[in-house]
Amino acid sequence: MSLLERELREQPAALARLLERQSEYAAELGALLHRDDVRYLLIASRGSSSNAARYAQYLLGRASRVPVAFATPSLYTLYEQPPRLDGALVVGISQSGESPDVKAVVDEARRQGRPTIALTNEPASPLALSAEAVLPLEAGKERSVAATKTYLNSLGAIALLFAASTRDAQAWHELARMPAQVAAQLERSVADSARIEGYGAIGGGTVVGRGINYGSAFEIALKIRELSGLLFEAWSAADLMHGPVAAIAPDWPVIAIAPPGPAFASMETAIAGLAARRARLLVIAEAEDAALRLVPGVPEWLSPLVTVIPGQLVALRLAEFRGTDVDNPHGLQKVTLTR
Repeated sequence: MSLLERELREQPAALARLLERQSEYAAELGALLHRDDVRYLLIASRGSSSNAARYAQYLLGRASRVPVAFATPSLYTLYEQPPRLDGALVVGISQSGESPDVKAVVDEARRQGRPTIALTNEPASPLALSAEAVLPLEAGKERSVAATKTYLNSLGAIALLFAASTRDAQAWHELARMPAQVAAQLERSVADSARIEGYGAIGGGTVVGRGINYGSAFEIALKIRELSGLLFEAWSAADLMHGPVAAIAPDWPVIAIAPPGPAFASMETAIAGLAARRARLLVIAEAEDAALRLVPGVPEWLSPLVTVIPGQLVALRLAEFRGTDVDNPHGLQKVTLTR
């Protein structure tokens, strides 16, 4: 078994460890989202962490009812013209905590006297040492280049902040059930991934999601590109139908993420349109006849913790079909230092 698959299978235990060790501290951090001087959240991130940030944009925006924006790190580094951060709570997300440009945003926020939180798997990393508060991901050592358990625990940490900041007992209860549901999803997705054996000769594809699973679409597309080198791109279902759908030709592979929730009707419409174009659809949904079945009963706000898993397995299988080394994808390294 590859390191990647081993770490992928460690995700339920890693998430359980995060919830066990950091729930109490997250409850303290939740108060930061409701400080009187916080008028918006600013998130700095790169790579997979930016896909987790897309989840935070939806979830923490709902929790605090303030705008959640993404930082432009090059303004802080290449151009040395950082914006004024009056009213910001700045969140840096970096699994390694080594990204200099993410740290630069947090450093500037501290210089301007703004509150800062780091979400990282390395509590002694430069980012963690720079931030005012640190929420460790507790994923354990991740050796495979492609992030799996650190990504899932990034989502888990964001969900912890949501539950803590809303003080919602039902949210805490639903979150506590997620390690078992992630484990069940893994077993189901391992079985379902055998259904993609006929996809060995594809040259690319598209991943479509909407709403709280917008980030899941990007993460699945990224995992496929990282591991197999196949050109997969991600779209919001709404944006796809505004023109890019014209490039979906017959037999073009499309992965559609459609769990129950407010975005489901929109996804159904998009899926029907893609089917009419005779796209080669792999739908991630609860329906028993879905190609990639979701375990039932996961609340929509937590669904990205399970919707990403079928995508991870698809990415792994596609890479195996192409004979690539999934633990050391060509030209990639575990820590990327961008400035």
